[in-house]
Amino acid sequence: MLNPFKQLGDVNQLRKQMMELQKKLKEEKIEIEEDGVRIVVSGELKILEFENKGASDNTVKDKLNKAIKSSQEVAAHKVSSMTGGLQGLLGK
Repeated sequence: MLNPFKQLGDVNQLRKQMMELQKKLKEEKIEIEEDGVRIVVSGELKILEFENKGASDNTVKDKLNKAIKSSQEVAAHKVSSMTGGLQGLLGK
């Protein structure tokens, strides 16, 4: 028989892990500086800094997408590090 109180403890532990992950992502900064464009994005995908030194709109879009993709990769890596907690909660 499953112990519902143990499951509540597991959920609480997972919640704490997610809050810690969110804090770490907020502190993460990804910087792209190429072709006259400088972009700094947080791990939460927020643009912290943006500078365009005469680059075309297409170049700016490309660099912005690159910065966002890099930020997503950092977040995915951090989430995968807590997979053990999710697997334990799901009984895998």
